[in-house]
Amino acid sequence: MTDYIISTDTSCDFPLEYVQQHQLPLITLFYSIDGEAGQNGCPSEQAIKDFYNRMRAGAMTKTQQASIEDTEKLFREIVATGKDILHIAFSSGLSGTANAARLAAEAVIADFPERRIVVIDSLCASLGQGLLVHHALCKQQEGMSLDEVAQWVRDHVQNICHLFTVEDLKYLQRGGRISKTTALVGTMIGIKPVLHVDAEGKLVSLSKVRGRKQSIQALVDKMEQNIGSWKNEKQPIFISHGDCMEDAQYLAKLVKERFGYEEFLINDVGPTIGAHSGPGTLALFFLGETR
Repeated sequence: MTDYIISTDTSCDFPLEYVQQHQLPLITLFYSIDGEAGQNGCPSEQAIKDFYNRMRAGAMTKTQQASIEDTEKLFREIVATGKDILHIAFSSGLSGTANAARLAAEAVIADFPERRIVVIDSLCASLGQGLLVHHALCKQQEGMSLDEVAQWVRDHVQNICHLFTVEDLKYLQRGGRISKTTALVGTMIGIKPVLHVDAEGKLVSLSKVRGRKQSIQALVDKMEQNIGSWKNEKQPIFISHGDCMEDAQYLAKLVKERFGYEEFLINDVGPTIGAHSGPGTLALFFLGETR
């Protein structure tokens, strides 16, 4: 029987079925939409559609990191069963959630000095974080110890490539990612940005293209540039989307045609990320040579 549990937080954007199948403990992040509070868990298809439809109708959104108290509560419940913990947290470049996990771990270990809680800042977001957790779970199932899996995760954090585009620039502008002028001009001429999460776990722009189909193609072209020697490795490809399943399926088709990959996990971008990127967000995650 394994002597440690792998946990993460809800910004990983896993579907509920995956979480249940792997018995994956999740720490909750929070959001509000027009002042109505919500928890970023594993929302139903209808709930996530409602969220994005409200955003399309002009609803204002805010997000809140996981609390130290909630994190500490989950950690205590796990270590009380005699298990150690490897916790993989939402990028510190986008949230204070990883730091909250570290503080919670220190508090718990003070009362359970015989246990271990290893917290790793994933420097990842959405299903990029999910992809890192997925590989960690696979390594655990292969029989790796906590220290071995933790080292694998640290060694491969920078290999988790995040590439994405958005449908409407106003949400990035609202979150301070681009200027109001850039958003206005870009919208007028149909500019779609291609962005990624960089080595520090922050959201940065890579390029700009005109038109939605071209932006989706640009994700695959950029994947070709980044994947390097991982191109010949069998690996799962993760795709997340802001209520645009047809685009996600089209992206998967392009990736399969270009690289031959067969294993895909496609799921919604949850409210934690979607509140800032908006409906129509489309993101591609894979193991590559460099971010």
